Amino acid sequence: MSSTEQGRHLARPDATTADGARTPRPRTPGDGAHVAVTAAPGKAQWIVLAVLSLAQLMVVLDATIVNIALPTAQQALGFSDENRQWVVTSYALAFGSLLLLGGRLSDLVGRKPMFLVGLVGFGLASALGGAAQGFGLLIVARALQGAFGAMLAPAALSLLTTTFTDPAARTKAFGIFGGVSGAGGGIGLLLGGILTEHLSWRWCLYINVVLAVVAVIAGALLLKHEKSPDRPVLDWAGTVLAILGLVGVVYGLAGAESNGWAAPSTWGFLTAGVVLLAVFCWWQSRAEHPLLPLRVVLDRDRGGALIGIAVVGAGMFGIFLFLTYYMTSTLGYSPVQTGLGFLPMIAAISVAAGVVGSVLMPRFGPKPLTPTGLLLAALGMVWLTGIDVDSAYASAILPGLLVTGLGLGFVFASAMATATLGIQASDAGVGSAMANTSQQIGGSVGTALLSAFAGSAASNWLSGNVTGAPTAADAAHAAVASYHTAFWWSAGFFAVGAVVTVLLLRRGAPSIDPDAAPVIAH
Repeated sequence: MSSTEQGRHLARPDATTADGARTPRPRTPGDGAHVAVTAAPGKAQWIVLAVLSLAQLMVVLDATIVNIALPTAQQALGFSDENRQWVVTSYALAFGSLLLLGGRLSDLVGRKPMFLVGLVGFGLASALGGAAQGFGLLIVARALQGAFGAMLAPAALSLLTTTFTDPAARTKAFGIFGGVSGAGGGIGLLLGGILTEHLSWRWCLYINVVLAVVAVIAGALLLKHEKSPDRPVLDWAGTVLAILGLVGVVYGLAGAESNGWAAPSTWGFLTAGVVLLAVFCWWQSRAEHPLLPLRVVLDRDRGGALIGIAVVGAGMFGIFLFLTYYMTSTLGYSPVQTGLGFLPMIAAISVAAGVVGSVLMPRFGPKPLTPTGLLLAALGMVWLTGIDVDSAYASAILPGLLVTGLGLGFVFASAMATATLGIQASDAGVGSAMANTSQQIGGSVGTALLSAFAGSAASNWLSGNVTGAPTAADAAHAAVASYHTAFWWSAGFFAVGAVVTVLLLRRGAPSIDPDAAPVIAH
């Protein structure tokens, strides 16, 4: 087998029969993966699954529930359009940049302690954000949510893997866990609308406190404390370089909206961030125990999949942010109506992902599916550029959401499955975390970049069409012009991603280990 062909098989060797056929070798405790039963057999396992799914729901829920509450929170706290993106970006940036570290700490400290610490911290950060009386405290709380979420998510996934060691039961458990992840976005949109409209936007954060209390009590009673037998050595230098580099890039892009692209603060942070990330890559190639072994991302298939995931994160976060403001501020939808308006897109994602994952992916592989999904998403965004100040939902919004949802479902199912394909057993944890990191960092960069482009478009529209003080109608038209710009750029991101992935991904159906745990997207 050539080195290229080897990259398309899981690193764990399989048994070879007399006729040359390969059959998966049964997993044994000596494989290098940590295998243990952390819960009593039978019903206790499924109770543990319920606890872990509840924690997963809390993390996934928070990625969308705040979007619906954001216009109301902006009115209540009085922060500007330029700053509103940080409510989304601060969470995604902290979550994405610390996921790799969270996975390493889970192996070092123990999965149960990290799970419980993540839950408690997430709940306290949510309470802090719900009680915030100013914009600054809200952003700090959202960043803390992301940081503790980065501790919680890898620990929950590891606990699920070690709790369900029987292949059949584990497949079922991961199916349920993945279903919770997929449904969490839709639940967050709808629940965010209900809580904002009938209670307060603050309850979109307080709800996490209730969920965290239940999960902490159940987790403390049911989960067993274990550590990985192969305790990792933390790459602190790599961790600091990665975090500072990502913060520099995202902060520079975010500052472009208010300060302009030529401002020293904009290009200064961007330059510093890019340099630090370059140093991070150099260090990872030389560190004895790198935070992110470069072999994880340099494989063509895996690299193409991670790029597809990052592009989807950038475009999807932009869709949620700008369409939420369009439906609430321009069309006058209530929070509940806005949440319901997104549900067809979530349904399209679920249907497409199910068909791709079970039918198309095993037959065709990721090469035709991931680029096709990105092109569909681009077409959906182009459709959304036709919105106006008085557009009808059925004709101007719904078709774009459905087409975009179908495209995102294609990418999620194919790229997420490919992101950990062929990875070595020793890199399984970092590979899983890298897929989620790509989505969150893509979302952070995309939100900052799209917000900057949209802000410039609104200012340009007003300066080119209004001579005196802008009226409410002028402001509405300027806002729509900014949304058009954001959607065009999102379409461009998706189109470029389609070209890159079609060049990187190899042809053919991948060889998939039926005993491997799938990656769960957040």
